[in-house]
Amino acid sequence: MHILPLQIRFNDIDMMGHVNNAVIMEFFDLGKSYYFKAAGLPVTPDEGDFAVMVVHVEVNFLAQIQYHDSIEVQTQVSRFGTKSVEVEQRVVNSNTGQVAAECKTILSGYSRATRSSAVIPEEVKERVLSYSAS
Repeated sequence: MHILPLQIRFNDIDMMGHVNNAVIMEFFDLGKSYYFKAAGLPVTPDEGDFAVMVVHVEVNFLAQIQYHDSIEVQTQVSRFGTKSVEVEQRVVNSNTGQVAAECKTILSGYSRATRSSAVIPEEVKERVLSYSAS
């Protein structure tokens, strides 16, 4: 599991006085990006042809996040398919352990050159599984 501590910014707070749900989606995106980078996967166009693209997202908002809360995004791959990968994430209050939101994202392998879906290379799966085991 990859853990990314986050700092809540003043502009993350909405008129209800808590972190806006749209901002929590940004937290999940950051968590995925840092997870894949830590696992050694290409995350920018200059790092190769293969990428992943979001094709489905499910989110449950469970508790409010306040401005001074200490939070982290926990990210892990839960399943690989031939052309897809399922990622599970949680935004957690790192002081109390309370889960504020849960997310399941399905990403499709993608070729930048052909602009179409692509099989996830075995070396990508191996890197992620190796990283997850450490």
